[in-house]
Amino acid sequence: MAAPLWLTASPIAHRGLHHRASGVIENTLSAARAAIEKDFAIECDVQLSSDGEVFVFHDDEVDRLTSGSGDFKSFSKLQIGELSLKDTRDHMPTLREFLNVLAGSVPLICEIKSCFDGSTDAVKRVAEVIGAYEGPIALKSFDPLMVEAMAHNAPDRPRGFIGESVYDDPEWDFLSADQKKDFATLQSFDAMKLDFLSWYIKDLDHSTPQMARRSLGLPIMTWTVRNAEQREKTKRYADQIIFEGFLP
Repeated sequence: MAAPLWLTASPIAHRGLHHRASGVIENTLSAARAAIEKDFAIECDVQLSSDGEVFVFHDDEVDRLTSGSGDFKSFSKLQIGELSLKDTRDHMPTLREFLNVLAGSVPLICEIKSCFDGSTDAVKRVAEVIGAYEGPIALKSFDPLMVEAMAHNAPDRPRGFIGESVYDDPEWDFLSADQKKDFATLQSFDAMKLDFLSWYIKDLDHSTPQMARRSLGLPIMTWTVRNAEQREKTKRYADQIIFEGFLP
């Protein structure tokens, strides 16, 4: 399917329009409502609890934002419900709760987190949750296998790959050299059946995303744009921004 016009129509608030000092934490219902009020699209992160419920939460571990400690994936739905989020009255929402707040008012770009272990269970559960949702929603992931699974489990939703051109950050040390090369050069392009790319801002002018944009017509959203100066730099190379820390 071709990327819909709404995908590039309004800047995307990174994890919602959050401002921790004001008690509005990333990936919460308050952050969603703040973005809706400004008519921004929203990007959120989702992952599975130990018993298969999909929550809106970014980190691999719960320590940074919650009263708990440990790997997110080790917590059940009930245990997550008992966690409090720091510096806010919000709770950690399920994806279904998040969608109920949006109710189709603004587009949602949903990043499905991966453990890069071959499991696509998170995609399957997300597809179940969004099955009857009538609002604009797109799916994306850093893991090509997850994107392939989106094509099979949610074929009617736009899907994208989140990529970088140089996987040199220590956070990617768990990937093999072959994986890094494959991801950076879109070796799984045909299998993913992409509708858009989501590319790291520092690598935005690299030949891989720009060839996909020029030759294949794939729109590019770039992350994370944190000031007006960066915003200006993206205008030549991208069709959409994911922003935080300022209002574009």
